[in-house]
Amino acid sequence: MTGHRRRTPAANRRRPLLIGAGAAVAAGAALGVGLWASGDSDTPSGQRPSGGKEAVAPEATPTPSPDRTYALSRTPRTIPAVREHTPARGPGWRPAKGGRVVVDDKELADEGRLLAGELGLSYAGSGAARAGDVRLGLTDEDANPESYTLTVKDGRVRITGTAEAGVFYGTRTLKQQVRSGGTASEGVVRDSPAKPQRAFMLDIARKHFTAGWIEDRIREMGDLKYNQFGLHFSDDQGFRIASDSHPEIVSKVHLSKAEVRRIIDLAASRHITVVPEIDSPGHLGAVLAAHPELQLRNTQGVATKGAIDISKPASAELLDDLLNEYSGLFPGRFWHLGADEYQALTVANPAASFPQLAAAATRKYGPGAGIEDLATGWLNDRTAVVRGHDRVPRAWNDGFFPGGVVKADKSLQVAYWTGKEIGAREPVQYLREGREVINYNDEFLYYVLGQPNAFVYPTGQRIYEQWTPLVLRGTAPVSREYGDQILGASFAVWCDLSGSQTQDQVAAGVRMPLRAMVQKLWDPRAPQLSWTEFKDLAAKLG
Repeated sequence: MTGHRRRTPAANRRRPLLIGAGAAVAAGAALGVGLWASGDSDTPSGQRPSGGKEAVAPEATPTPSPDRTYALSRTPRTIPAVREHTPARGPGWRPAKGGRVVVDDKELADEGRLLAGELGLSYAGSGAARAGDVRLGLTDEDANPESYTLTVKDGRVRITGTAEAGVFYGTRTLKQQVRSGGTASEGVVRDSPAKPQRAFMLDIARKHFTAGWIEDRIREMGDLKYNQFGLHFSDDQGFRIASDSHPEIVSKVHLSKAEVRRIIDLAASRHITVVPEIDSPGHLGAVLAAHPELQLRNTQGVATKGAIDISKPASAELLDDLLNEYSGLFPGRFWHLGADEYQALTVANPAASFPQLAAAATRKYGPGAGIEDLATGWLNDRTAVVRGHDRVPRAWNDGFFPGGVVKADKSLQVAYWTGKEIGAREPVQYLREGREVINYNDEFLYYVLGQPNAFVYPTGQRIYEQWTPLVLRGTAPVSREYGDQILGASFAVWCDLSGSQTQDQVAAGVRMPLRAMVQKLWDPRAPQLSWTEFKDLAAKLG
């Protein structure tokens, strides 16, 4: 994960039933739009208080008293759902005038300031908590760094975790409870994710998305407890981030490095790692437009779309320049190397069509080597570059070839997206090799603009009712014995027909799929809510 971090929501919305106490606990009717002011200046305009005023909290939360009897509290309703709640009797908690956020550890200052701004409270730094306050703290127990405990008791809230990420997720749960119902449920929430990788990937190479739009998606992801954001910024149609080492390859419409740094910083504040992808040796059309001398050509001199000639040393030098440059821009732990759909391997007789590749393979790897070995060697060499920057590399599953004399580096994680490639291998074959896999199942998790090649826009309902992380290909799950090797999943937006939807249409189209997928990644149990109930909850949480 990247260095510092922050927050966004993880939701709840139940008020405990108050027996014999009249209107002592009004669950949030007093919470106006102004409550949702953010503690930082990058909050989307739709969440800022009207008139630019500070958020105003309602009157103080009622304190428990011996002459009141409270019903046992209900489990908070959030997206994703909390995994464990111990109910208790009491009025719960809601943000009130004079309420504060205090922190036990200075590392949580960012989390504290953000939550205070969101709930209309003041940030008090370190100090003792009093009635009406929220207290954030770190513990030294040996637990998942993304886990947290949220306790509502005695008119105050305490959120603890072993790392800032877990505490941040606890603040998301609190924010969602207040947002949906006004009151956080009395009792104790103990929560942690089932899967360590929860990602959203965006193709900005084929379609330009503004930095502001991307930042809004990151805020949305943070509230849903996502922790990775993939940026596919190089393809045949465009190279969309400024370059110092090779400015000649950059598309006219692109993101500046200053914009990317702001995106990375915002993501880090929400505990989201930005995962860059420069796909090679295919999908390099925009790069090759500026370097036609590196274009792969067959024996008739016909160019192969998007493919770089991996027999030429200059090709590797160019790609390594870019990998080294952008490793300095993106500080996150993970790197996507692509490696899919190298068109040299899709013709009937690759060696006959591209004898220069066949010759290079035998020179480098011996007489038994073929073009697939040369492609695997290319991937391994790029892997070595990013590993030199302490990155964990991944590649698309059709960049891994069976047999051959050269094997893909064991450190490569498999981004499994399809079973439609030539010589397709079942997901279990990668798992039997002991590889770690990220689920990008193109039948459930691919949002392809314009729906070409039989793609259909995925729906949240289908993901919610039919998909699990074990469903890597098609609709059939792999055996549960491989569950630990499946690290998580990524929802992916691909812009094949870029003009088919606007940015706003994309945001609306992915809204419910993102919520459905993260529910399945966070909580391994069958959802307790029906799809209609889940959709209604999402509407309440915003």
